[in-house]
Amino acid sequence: MLNPKKGYLKFIVFMAILNKIRQRSLFLILVIAMALFSFVLADLFKNTDGFNSKSQNVIATVNGKDIDRADFQLKVENAQRQFGGSLTATQAMNRVWDQEVNDAVMNAQYDALGLTVERDQMRDLLKLGLTNFEEFKNEDGIYDENKLNEFIANLKAISPQTAILGGSPINYEAWTNYENNMAVSGKQQTYFNMVKAGISGTLAEGELDYKLENDKVDFKYVRIPYTSIADSTITVTKSDISSYISKNKSQYEVDESRDIRFVQFMEEPSLEDETAIQNELIEVLNGKEDNPTTPEVDETVIGFKNATDDEGFLAANSAVKLYNDFIFKSDLPVEHADSIWNLNKGETYGPYKNNNMFMISKIVDVKQIADSVKVRHILIPFAGAVQAAPDVVKTEDEAKATADSILGVVKSNRSKFQDLLTLSSDLVSNQNDGEIEFAYTAGMAPEFKAFAFDNNVRALDVVKTDFGYHVIEILSQGEKQKAIKVGNLAKEIEPSDATVDRVFNETSKFEIAVADRNFAEVASESDYTVKPVSAVKELDEAIPGLGSQRAIVRWAYEDGIKVGDIKRFNIPGGYAIVQLAGINEEGLMSTEKASITALPEIRKQKKAELIKARISGATLEDIAASESQTVQTALAVTMKSPTVSGAGNEPMVVGTAFGLGEGTVSKPIQGNTGVFIVQVTKLTPAPELPNYQAAANRIGTAKATTVDTALLEALKKAAKIEDNRATFY
Repeated sequence: MLNPKKGYLKFIVFMAILNKIRQRSLFLILVIAMALFSFVLADLFKNTDGFNSKSQNVIATVNGKDIDRADFQLKVENAQRQFGGSLTATQAMNRVWDQEVNDAVMNAQYDALGLTVERDQMRDLLKLGLTNFEEFKNEDGIYDENKLNEFIANLKAISPQTAILGGSPINYEAWTNYENNMAVSGKQQTYFNMVKAGISGTLAEGELDYKLENDKVDFKYVRIPYTSIADSTITVTKSDISSYISKNKSQYEVDESRDIRFVQFMEEPSLEDETAIQNELIEVLNGKEDNPTTPEVDETVIGFKNATDDEGFLAANSAVKLYNDFIFKSDLPVEHADSIWNLNKGETYGPYKNNNMFMISKIVDVKQIADSVKVRHILIPFAGAVQAAPDVVKTEDEAKATADSILGVVKSNRSKFQDLLTLSSDLVSNQNDGEIEFAYTAGMAPEFKAFAFDNNVRALDVVKTDFGYHVIEILSQGEKQKAIKVGNLAKEIEPSDATVDRVFNETSKFEIAVADRNFAEVASESDYTVKPVSAVKELDEAIPGLGSQRAIVRWAYEDGIKVGDIKRFNIPGGYAIVQLAGINEEGLMSTEKASITALPEIRKQKKAELIKARISGATLEDIAASESQTVQTALAVTMKSPTVSGAGNEPMVVGTAFGLGEGTVSKPIQGNTGVFIVQVTKLTPAPELPNYQAAANRIGTAKATTVDTALLEALKKAAKIEDNRATFY
């Protein structure tokens, strides 16, 4: 029971404290403000990037040289534009990154050596690259440096306007960029040549290489294969794997990575969705008849089968517009070709599935058409025509007048056609007397194609296309055959709203369920497939099974994300519930992952020890008999090609054989496929050569060949690179 006196005393104390707080409200406000300020300061000091402008502006540092973030991003954008959007941001970033690191690494070498490209060398480089340009040739067709100087001076004078070089526009800025690239190429060539000049093959190396290739050994051997011992009888512990990893560190060194697993939920059309789509198509095909019970309203809707304007109907009602040309049977979908081909004009076939659509095909027209044609033509372009050269100045009227004049000459004497080809701008067909042979289905200019197939052999006329005016003569036509014009009433096969809602609900239920339960168990209960992905790097973009998913990779590397954390991601056509399954630090691979490759090797070692311990017998024949094996023979084996007949590649076995004397039996040798005992029957040294310079030269050439690829990689491996890309991409 409460004591009223104690309750009253507590109330008095509380009121006194409250009064003190009111009297010192200003003091309390200051205390709270200081606490908030210290909280913000602590966060800033914890994240030192808040005070470090460099971290916000530097994408990377290579050998002490910063790569500016803004400049880097501009180059990435330019790379994407250059490839017409075919590169993702990450792909473009990686392409630019490789170039920037290469430049930084090589520039450090150039600076250390004082390498520059002087004026004379630059002129030589330009001459090498520009010799074939007509703009820089004199009257005799020889490269003239004065022409180059005039061109550069003119470019500078008209900047930023462009001039034509090799048929393409170029301005002064683009030219200076070209010169800079040539200078960089010149320095790299000089540097690599300097390195190559210091590489050679010695006579000793030449002699050794010659002997490795030509010394031969014959031997007999017994092989006890590892398969003679069942894997199930060999015990491999974690300690064994750890020991193996330690002895073979180079094989198991890994970069930092993440392991994930995911379940996909795809918004795929159901059987009900597909049936509904087919029914919709059938309704559009049949149309709607007028309801006689409502005479005041005309409810007639013309269907596809009764439409007279097929092109307009399909434009308004189909996912596929009318292909307003004729096709042959071979152009139809294989599985439906017979059904469509046998229709009469106006008849329909379908609905049928074709790729991601349901279609109803209607025969719009039937015609007899040659499958191919051979013509010859003379092309007279005009200024602005497609692929017209920059020096074409004729107007359309002038080009037509020229073509009409040529037509008049050829009509009166067709033998003149070939003589007049010098006036044609089609350099490709000119090499074949102006002749072109093409199939009806080839992608030719529509007007050109129509004339060639709609007229008879020997027809001759002027035809205008986007390329200019053509004087065309039909030389021959293939055999005429049936062709059809097909209209396809099509609708994409897409999930319905109900299906989309169902997939969303299933995804949400799974996401909630795995929040506090085992990911794999929940997936198994619903028959969902869990897809694991191992060793995802920080700058990876593609996730196997999901495609380009940079957002997933960034999430997996976020601060605070722990193993077991789960997140939903939108993916093309659905969702993915992703779980972080592992965080792999840089260093040596875990025993679990290393076991995939380590286990077979450890078993092999243990089997080898067991086999060695049980081998008995003084001769090969005795050993073979005790192990139920046979004595085999290997002839003319070399160190360069250590292949043992009947056993495969066995360098340890062949190396041991070369170290034995004739008649000597070896100790047991652990090979790739089993334990070997060999007995050398014959050693055949290679004939001595007067000198080994030729072999030495081959070695020197082989070494120099590797410089172009190995040198840059070695420099990059030795460089100190601070990579901040993951912060921005």
